[in-house]
Amino acid sequence: MPHLYLVDGSGYIFRAYHRLPPLTNVHGEPVGAVYGYTTMLWKLADELHKADGPTHMAVILDKASKTFRNDLYDQYKAHRPPAPEDLIPQFPMIRDATRAFSLPCIETEGLEADDIIACYAKAALAQGWAVTIVSSDKDLMQLIEPGLDLYDTMNNRRLGAEHVAEKFFGIAPTQLGDVLALMGDTADNVPGVTGVGPKTAAKLILEHRDLESVLAAAPAMKPGKLRDNLIEQADNARLSKVLVTLKCDEPLPEPLEDFELQGIPDAPLRAFLEHHGFKSLLAKLSAVADAPVTPHAPTKITPVVEDPPCDHDGYETVIDESALDRWMTIARHQGWIAIDTETTGIDATRAELVGVSMALHPNLACYVPLGHGGSGLFAETPPQLDRAVALAKLKPLLEDPAVLKIGHNLKYDMIVLARAYAESGGVQIAPIDDTILMSFDLDAGLHGHGMDELAATHLSHSCIAFKDVVGTGKSQRTFNEIDLDAATRYAAEDADVTLRLWRRFKPRLAAEQATRVYEMVDRPLAAVIAQMEMHGIKVDAVQLARLSTEFAHQMGGLEVEIHALAGGAFTIGSPKQLGDVLFERMGIKGGRKGKSGVYSTDVTELERIAADRDSPGKDIAAKVLDWRQLSKLKSTYTDALQAQINPATGRVHTSYSLTGAQTGRLSSTDPNLQNIPIRTEIGRQIRDAFVAEPGNVLLAADYSQIELRLAAHMADVPALKQAFAEGADIHSLTAQELFGEVNRDTRGRAKTINFAILYGISRWGLAGRLDVTADEAQAMIDRYFERFPGIRNYIARTTEEVRESGFTTTLFGRKCHFPRINSKLQHERQGAERAAINAPIQGTSADIIKRAMVRMGPALAEAGLGHVRMLLQVHDELVFELPAGDVAAASPVIERVMATAAEPAIVLDVPLGIEIGTGLSWGAAH
Repeated sequence: MPHLYLVDGSGYIFRAYHRLPPLTNVHGEPVGAVYGYTTMLWKLADELHKADGPTHMAVILDKASKTFRNDLYDQYKAHRPPAPEDLIPQFPMIRDATRAFSLPCIETEGLEADDIIACYAKAALAQGWAVTIVSSDKDLMQLIEPGLDLYDTMNNRRLGAEHVAEKFFGIAPTQLGDVLALMGDTADNVPGVTGVGPKTAAKLILEHRDLESVLAAAPAMKPGKLRDNLIEQADNARLSKVLVTLKCDEPLPEPLEDFELQGIPDAPLRAFLEHHGFKSLLAKLSAVADAPVTPHAPTKITPVVEDPPCDHDGYETVIDESALDRWMTIARHQGWIAIDTETTGIDATRAELVGVSMALHPNLACYVPLGHGGSGLFAETPPQLDRAVALAKLKPLLEDPAVLKIGHNLKYDMIVLARAYAESGGVQIAPIDDTILMSFDLDAGLHGHGMDELAATHLSHSCIAFKDVVGTGKSQRTFNEIDLDAATRYAAEDADVTLRLWRRFKPRLAAEQATRVYEMVDRPLAAVIAQMEMHGIKVDAVQLARLSTEFAHQMGGLEVEIHALAGGAFTIGSPKQLGDVLFERMGIKGGRKGKSGVYSTDVTELERIAADRDSPGKDIAAKVLDWRQLSKLKSTYTDALQAQINPATGRVHTSYSLTGAQTGRLSSTDPNLQNIPIRTEIGRQIRDAFVAEPGNVLLAADYSQIELRLAAHMADVPALKQAFAEGADIHSLTAQELFGEVNRDTRGRAKTINFAILYGISRWGLAGRLDVTADEAQAMIDRYFERFPGIRNYIARTTEEVRESGFTTTLFGRKCHFPRINSKLQHERQGAERAAINAPIQGTSADIIKRAMVRMGPALAEAGLGHVRMLLQVHDELVFELPAGDVAAASPVIERVMATAAEPAIVLDVPLGIEIGTGLSWGAAH
């Protein structure tokens, strides 16, 4: 049966206009509404195509502001302001956009869009068609009947008679016009009857059936204002009924048959997008054109790989040389093998190798035990290959350039195997594919990337739990103490699952445009990070112990002061006790309790109290914040670092995660180097404890304001690009633009604004950072956008695109998904929007420094500086250790590699500034 969709285009236009800030196209014309309208219409077409889909479709628009209703009542819509000045020139472009989709664009002189919709709806129903009106306008709800519904795209729901009854207190769609006539409409200046709202109007119509019956019954009603108004304003009610009733019997401007959908030709839409310079939509069009044509093409083109269930009993335990030779022969013949290592712990720089598992095909997997056997005097050693013999046989395979080695988080296995081969000259595992990196580059933000979660998500398989193999608590054993049958089932499953995941992820990389970021950024980085973790960095244990003592002394002093302010002792580290002291004992206003009934005392709450000059708790809150910072630095760094010194190397070996931050930034643990305060004296003292070996120095190379530079390029801001090209102080420039003068205060505020804007900060957030009112903060944001409209346009464009696609992309194509961008919960939605604004910039920054890290080793080696070691990566900074005499030779190489890291894939409009410092400690070099 034909199904006609009628789109209320006028509603779409104003939604699009108010949804986005002003935007301009490549010709300097205002196109904010045009861009929004185009993306909304595209999304609608895509959603309908994937659902049951229309057979016929048209967009209905208002021809002019004056219609027959103005002739009946000259005050109709008289209070409505004229269309915004920058929207008026966009109306013709919106008509062009509609026609670019090859959709009819219908408008008629003297009729409103609602009337035209009513005429076409009635005509289609008369022919036995189904009709859907794409709108949630209450006036159009009068048309609902069997065979006709409304589609509310804002809330993704269908509206039928039950919705009208729910919204208007039991009213049927056929009675809605009478209700609207009684209640009037202030937006359209429909008079109605004074004092009659939706509930009263619905009650009257339900009691008396229709408007005329209500008016006829009015004289007999109970004396009162309602009775008097119904009698006195009966003519207004009748006029209102005419005004709200939709015309449905006017001649059709175009025949229904002309609305038949024939698909969207590429050429007109491409020409329209190219004319306006809508690059992201052009890329989307190209992606659609390149995709296979299927009736309902999925967003992600994923090949169907049917694998059998995991057969744990079929896995082989390899305990003789001939069996190992057989597995390696098959791997060389087919050109790939999945590998995994089993060890005695999770710290790759300390754990001992226990065994290696391999997989060639689903269920064709094995485990090669190398170090099983208890540590006790009478512990038995099970039959297994000689460790040296097995490693000697495996090394040529691991280094064979013709055999792809597939793993999950291969960085860990690289370190373990490098240490195992240390006495025989090491091992270079290559080439590789890493399924944890593939998953991250495909689905960052959608879910975690651990093997167990990926197996459940993509394979519907539940992996054997590690605790079920080794036990828990006092009965827990190390893996080398596990019997070979259990060890084989667990270890071989890891390799088998890794291979199955690879078979799914590998084809998706190209289909979903993730190949570039995987091949050019993340995959080659795994080996570089493994080397950095093995190098580690020396720390001064004596300096750390001194700092721990000093921090403890300062905490003790703060504790005395806090207790004095609180009027008694309590445990400062207890959120419950602190909350009771602040909001019960001291009576501070504004406390909020969580589900557990405990007052919140998080950093946001304490900062709020400390910033309130009139609060009796401002001093205690500030001191608790200081106490907490010292406590965290003491436990996380000065105490923990001493325990984390590897006795075999005398150095600390942090562990980097390539998938820990959604935007692509590296994160680190044990210790977490990302959270050391950058600009405080305490942070500098901690960095002073990271030192070079005797005769060496540390060199710190830091990207200068890289995110602001990338913002200038990605948002196309001429003033900022020129400033960076000329080496100007960007914060001073912003201060001059916003405040008209540059001094210490205005520059500091400008610096805060420069970075805060890129993180999508709200007026309230900026007000808190600058200690101003929300209105003052909003005025600063408005002035910033006036001076730098490119930033405003970038934010609007990015927000709109992520709402449509669900993800952002960096310049290198890294996707960052935001599944809560359209959440019905405001705080979730706004949080996703803020993160999405910064993700392309922060992600591109991460991609660039990763590319620099990958290129750094070969560049230094080519310059005869292969002995220079890259030790740390912290945000936008790289830390190296090298002989003091090589600083002059190494510095220009490091600077060149970092400055050109984006090239040739991306040529930036701004230079990347690099700041280099050296010293005997990290603090001195920074």
